Amino acid sequence: MIQTIHIATKEFKDYFISPIAYIVISLFLVITGWFFFSTFFIFDRADMRGFFSLLPLIFSFVIPAVTMRLFSEEMNVGSYETLLTMPVTFADIAVGKFLAALGFTAAMLLPTLFYPLCISLVGEIDLGPVVGGYLGALLLGGAYCSLGIFASSFTRNQIVAFILGASMCFTLTILDKMLFFFPGSVAGLVGYLGADFHFQSIAKGVIDSRDLLYFLSVMVLGLFGTYLVMQEKN
Repeated sequence: MIQTIHIATKEFKDYFISPIAYIVISLFLVITGWFFFSTFFIFDRADMRGFFSLLPLIFSFVIPAVTMRLFSEEMNVGSYETLLTMPVTFADIAVGKFLAALGFTAAMLLPTLFYPLCISLVGEIDLGPVVGGYLGALLLGGAYCSLGIFASSFTRNQIVAFILGASMCFTLTILDKMLFFFPGSVAGLVGYLGADFHFQSIAKGVIDSRDLLYFLSVMVLGLFGTYLVMQEKN
């Protein structure tokens, strides 16, 4: 556990050494800010629905950009082999990098707390959906971070890692919107596998154990897949 925390701390600090972190955060805030303030001022609608409804789609591309370097960069420069010589397990490395990526995602979301503050200044805000939305955002971010890390463990090329991660995250995001392609007998199951379905449920302020189990399951599967890839490459 101590080694996991050390790896997570190091990786989290490394994010803010690189200019890419600031570029990703800036792009995220520009995109989400535009969608929020367009409904706030142009459509005169003081709520967070527009922000949360588009968050899964935005995360599908932003989070793979956050995670693409975690393994790919180390394998490319040769520091991955050095890491393996240290007294750490594959699980320590995978979980440590996951926690760093999740921490960065939380830091990226932190400035968006300004949005509900704006709403509270001009009207009454329903805290249930706001709290549920941010909880769902962290769970969704955790699920996508685990998939992004899994993609990064496959290749030395960060662009390839980004494409693989974004493809998996985007597929989960739109899966419940593509049910007309599937027969009715499996449509319910396919819909359940869609990340957006579970996120929007939590974003309404409804905390269902099935939604929590879904996101935790994706995180575990992503990290376990990373663990298997690391074992295979060792």
